Amino acid sequence: MQVREVRRRADRGAAAVETALVLPLLLMVIFAMVDFGRMLNAQIRVTEAAREGARAFTLVSKEKAATVATGVLGGPPSADTLRDGHWQGVTGGDCLVEQNDASYEVVYGFEFITPLGVFADFVNPHVIQLKAKAVMPCRA
Repeated sequence: MQVREVRRRADRGAAAVETALVLPLLLMVIFAMVDFGRMLNAQIRVTEAAREGARAFTLVSKEKAATVATGVLGGPPSADTLRDGHWQGVTGGDCLVEQNDASYEVVYGFEFITPLGVFADFVNPHVIQLKAKAVMPCRA
């Protein structure tokens, strides 16, 4: 009986120590999965906004392209371009008159929602710039 009792006393805090060692790693993995999934979704939306903005830019006007890109992204860019980004169209001339290629670029600021951004050195106040550029031929 004494051997079992001594063994039980020696293993008394082992579970707490193992939890303290493994829990931070597990939380980092969970936070990384959440933020990576959100970032992938945001990049897909940015690419779609650039594609739809270029399409509207070539067929209608530059102002309509900004409206379409804003609709895809869910909101207009604010004055804080680091946080919210910007979107703009570029062409060599007027798409309704000349045969040029029109490009539309969308830059979007992605923010982390988990504390993972604090540990990453490559982010400036938890913001990463996601970019997409679409090029379409103008139709005259």
